[in-house]
Amino acid sequence: MKILFYDTKSYDRESFEKKQAEYPEIQIEYLKSELTPQTAKLAKGFDAVCAFVSSDVGTQTIKILNQYGVKLVLMRCAGFNNVDVDQAKKCGIKILRVPGYSPEAVAEHAMALALTANRRIHKGYVRVRENDFSLGGMLGFNFYQKTAGIVGTGKIGAAMARICHGFGMKVIAYDKYQNPELDFVTYVTMDELLAQSNLISLHCPLMDETYHLINRESIQKMKDGVILVNTSRGGLVKTEDLIAGIRERKFFAVGLDVYEEEKKNVFEDRSDEIMESSVTARLLSFPNVVITSHQGFFTEEALSAISETTLENAMAYLENRVTENEVT
Repeated sequence: MKILFYDTKSYDRESFEKKQAEYPEIQIEYLKSELTPQTAKLAKGFDAVCAFVSSDVGTQTIKILNQYGVKLVLMRCAGFNNVDVDQAKKCGIKILRVPGYSPEAVAEHAMALALTANRRIHKGYVRVRENDFSLGGMLGFNFYQKTAGIVGTGKIGAAMARICHGFGMKVIAYDKYQNPELDFVTYVTMDELLAQSNLISLHCPLMDETYHLINRESIQKMKDGVILVNTSRGGLVKTEDLIAGIRERKFFAVGLDVYEEEKKNVFEDRSDEIMESSVTARLLSFPNVVITSHQGFFTEEALSAISETTLENAMAYLENRVTENEVT
């Protein structure tokens, strides 16, 4: 099997090359280019392509891949909201993903964002570097005995719930499907979660029903002085309404690893560019907002799991085996 690997970073290549020796049936060629309708034609002669969360695997891309004989798309991530699943089914292209590479990696980053935003660690770091040891504007609050609201209790949400429980927090959650392993969690309605939580952490997939889950209406239902963390998908939060809520001092702090405008920014160095949109700049202008660049997954353990599962997915397809990682 020949796989064309799109959007290659040095750490991707290193991680996959460590595992590839165990799979002599698989050959991989690496590209720095992202998968788009314009670059899909480069997959001519390959059996499969490997794409990531920022790839455009929409209708046109799928059609072009099909035209050039590609029958497998390996998503080296959990989400697949950037994939036209219906078009892939029509073309007979199988989509396989990595649903649970390291739930703890993302959950730990979510808590890191919550703590950083709450205790203004990002501001303290800069101040001390400039010999400013003052504490004005740095006041936070204890998480101990406060209420954490977890939206989505799959593997990542469950890991975050355990972390919050370890901090001595009361943990409530909203999910259509309750996780029986979380016996310390109280499941409530979404409105109850919004009204009761001091910390809200989003861990649900992006679907039509969750798009802009956090908007002006839901923000108004939150407690004053709430901390909001999103390490899931940017589209869960309506950015303009979030900015309005920050300006109205509804939030004590906000921590974002994902945001709506991130597509062109994810994993890229744009430090020498003038940003064409002001949304990210506006978010960064607030002293109580912390933003990271979609790095929640970025640990050694997660990269190893991603490469191993992706290659196992390729072997499952090659050997005509059914796997729970199938999207189509």
